[in-house]
Amino acid sequence: MTAFGRVTLDAEEVRAPGNGDDWRLAWHPPPAAPPGEPHGANAFCVTADDDVVLISSDGARWGWPGGRPEPGESWQQTLEREILEEACARVTGARLLGFVRGRCADGREKGLVLVRSIWRADVTLLPWRPEHEIPFRRTAPASELARYLWTEPGAKPIYARAAREAGLALPN
Repeated sequence: MTAFGRVTLDAEEVRAPGNGDDWRLAWHPPPAAPPGEPHGANAFCVTADDDVVLISSDGARWGWPGGRPEPGESWQQTLEREILEEACARVTGARLLGFVRGRCADGREKGLVLVRSIWRADVTLLPWRPEHEIPFRRTAPASELARYLWTEPGAKPIYARAAREAGLALPN
């Protein structure tokens, strides 16, 4: 158990309903991505002061930076571009933590399988000049990450695993 709750096991599916669909999420360790459509990268972005960078579209729900790939991008290229665009931060080091495979079990997207790479990125914050879809950025002490990070319904075991792999998991 962590401050995020139970940690998911490798390939264990957890139910995470979203937008009227029944999604099943599973953690897969590196190096190989599980089968599915590449759907981008997300990262716990950690500063030299051991703060974690969080972003928000509304100033109320705070998440981790990340997004979808552009044609021809590698997992890491997607990560670095999205961190720069969304968090105004430069990646100085990155470690692949694993992959999250999302399978739509029921609903309008039934059968769709998406795969996202999950990273720990050491970052340097740049001046805050939002040019894309994210108008808010903040940092939070890594020790208080679970207090600030918003998680999708049902997805806490996935976030708990990612935080543990990133060295950010906290005891309950």
